[in-house]
Amino acid sequence: MRLRRKQRLIRAVRKSQQLRIKQDHTGNIREGDILLVSTVRNEAIRMPYFMQYYRNLGINHFLFVDNGSSDGFMDHVAGQSDVSVWYTDSSYKSARFGIDWMNALKRRYAHGHWTLVVDPDEFFIYPFCDSRPINALTDWLDNSSIRSFSAMLLDMYPKGRLDEFPYQEGQNPLEIANWFDAGNYMISKNPEYGNLWIQGGPRARAFFPEEPKLAPALNKTPLVKWDKHYAYVSSTHALLPRGLNRVYEEWGGEKASGILLHTKFLDTFAHKAGEESLRKQHYRGSIEYAAYLQTLKDNPNLWCKWSEKYINWRQLEILGLMSKGNWA
Repeated sequence: MRLRRKQRLIRAVRKSQQLRIKQDHTGNIREGDILLVSTVRNEAIRMPYFMQYYRNLGINHFLFVDNGSSDGFMDHVAGQSDVSVWYTDSSYKSARFGIDWMNALKRRYAHGHWTLVVDPDEFFIYPFCDSRPINALTDWLDNSSIRSFSAMLLDMYPKGRLDEFPYQEGQNPLEIANWFDAGNYMISKNPEYGNLWIQGGPRARAFFPEEPKLAPALNKTPLVKWDKHYAYVSSTHALLPRGLNRVYEEWGGEKASGILLHTKFLDTFAHKAGEESLRKQHYRGSIEYAAYLQTLKDNPNLWCKWSEKYINWRQLEILGLMSKGNWA
């Protein structure tokens, strides 16, 4: 595992040569700042609310990799002093789906910082997020000698056809996609990295009903007190060293955990799925996006009679999807 981690770090350094700086405000990063790192492609419509949400949460600096956007992404972030941007039109797939690029940025800029890695359609929630900023969580994690924090990906969707509710720039996507599957999840332990492997929800139910084990993984560890010797190895599903993946179990109970509210399923999704299916830059030749297209063509509706409407993090804790652990 030590050799594998070194190999990932060497790959990151090599792939960093594909990145061209577009906006560098990293000199504004201060000790104790909480960073957010993300790879984006044609997500400009999501940026206003995404940035507002995470600034309100307490993020101090954003580090973006723009992978060939053609929708004016830079126009949305230009001149913002808490945003740094690197551009590349190189292969997302050959950079291990963006992980090599982000590992490189974190190695250079995130050492010693709590760092959140999310996609533009993911919204991080954690226990007491309605009353405590994210640095309250990271201070508690520091005081508890915890270096990583897990959050299950929870697919959100509207009640009705996906194309029935047009998403407007700057809008909170949870105003539209505010339903989720409360159950229907499979959990196993990955012996190689020691993390839990979670699948299920509407993507297994609707897109892979005959082969649910082909459904995307929902387990993530997006928040880490970063060290330049760390590396993600499979999206944010697994890290090295392996100890960072042990985020669910502790002596006498369960560890605190959060949720990533995943707002992929808006009216913009059909176009996105078509583009990504053709590009074949995602895992397993974008088989996931091909399944999306095939199913949504016939029935662009993920809601069912077992769907649950989202209220707040306490609801998700009651349902057993997240936990405050021993954080009081």
